[in-house]
Amino acid sequence: MIHFPRPALAQQLVEALLGKAVFGDAHNGLFLAAPRRTGKSTFLQADLKPALERAGVTVAYVDLWADPRRDPGELIADAIARALASRLGVVTRTAKAAGLESVTVAGALKIDLGKIGRVDGATLPEALRMLCDAARSPVALIVDEAQHALTSEAGEATMAALKSARDQLNRPGEVHLMLVMSGSDRDKLLRLVNTGGAPFYGSQITRMPPLGPEFIQHVAQLVVRQRPDLQPVDVACLSKAFDGFGQRPQFFMEALGQALSPVAGLNERFELAVLNAALRRQQDDEAQMESDFLALKPLERAVLWRLLEQGPRFRPYDGDALAFYRGKAGARVTPQMAQRALESLRERTPSLVWKSARGEYAVDDAAMHRWFEQCVKARRWPPEDRQGALELLTKP
Repeated sequence: MIHFPRPALAQQLVEALLGKAVFGDAHNGLFLAAPRRTGKSTFLQADLKPALERAGVTVAYVDLWADPRRDPGELIADAIARALASRLGVVTRTAKAAGLESVTVAGALKIDLGKIGRVDGATLPEALRMLCDAARSPVALIVDEAQHALTSEAGEATMAALKSARDQLNRPGEVHLMLVMSGSDRDKLLRLVNTGGAPFYGSQITRMPPLGPEFIQHVAQLVVRQRPDLQPVDVACLSKAFDGFGQRPQFFMEALGQALSPVAGLNERFELAVLNAALRRQQDDEAQMESDFLALKPLERAVLWRLLEQGPRFRPYDGDALAFYRGKAGARVTPQMAQRALESLRERTPSLVWKSARGEYAVDDAAMHRWFEQCVKARRWPPEDRQGALELLTKP
């Protein structure tokens, strides 16, 4: 997998995080949303992190999907501990001066997760303060897939502690702590900022710019370098294929590699082969989502339909929702029945529904939202149970 560097975008975000942008609020927290597999994590690690470090910022990075079995609060604390581990001498002195108890890191600094988020001596803000003091530089904490923190009470408390640390460490004109939160689902990430009880209420979600024409030109140049006989490359066709793959570079590059393989035996231009692969991938993805939907019980379908339609406005048990379920499932539905249907949707493999610690729900994969909207626009919603209809027609 090649890496397409995006230095200009990284530098713009660094300036914004340092509070040097005339307009913008990134110094109070940068929230980036981008669909899965579109290069977000690669950009954060290979472009933004080095750009921040070149600007003299100490960076701690954590991916909350790296180990889904562990509590998000622990993963964030570990990332800070690793950043502190190389500065143990200063940390020990700073910890004693701060009056902290039982402070150990990676053998020398331990962050008491039981106190994270508590007003009476939250450990996480103190650890970040120590990191700033030890590094003698601003600190940036990059939390990838930040929405996963909302799935546990400890994760939510960690987010509240990070907000508290930001408020304690930053002053007008002085940015000591930068927070970068990324997410693959904008609806889930919104729950960090869009209600009065959200830890970062008032902040804005920014859609991360997708890879565009520059990326396609870069790929075309690589193709010509490897296979001069294929020039000129049809960049318009490759661009259309990239869009067909949902602007996901991994799938695009895999198809490109297969098309350029010496054993491919193509009877057409490689660009057309990549475009056809994109169309097949799109059809397969849509067929899988339709199959998943049609495999559900009537009430489960109704609940998922309501969730797809309502998005962040979804209220699972109000009168309108229960009436909707009744109309679609053809039977009386109680809140308890709706709750069991939601839990069943969550327990499927892969899960179809995501739930926060506060009891908020969202579709687990944002791609299903896009599929739903496309079906509605094409007047193909709801999907027809063709197999069931066929069985009824052929039933003696």
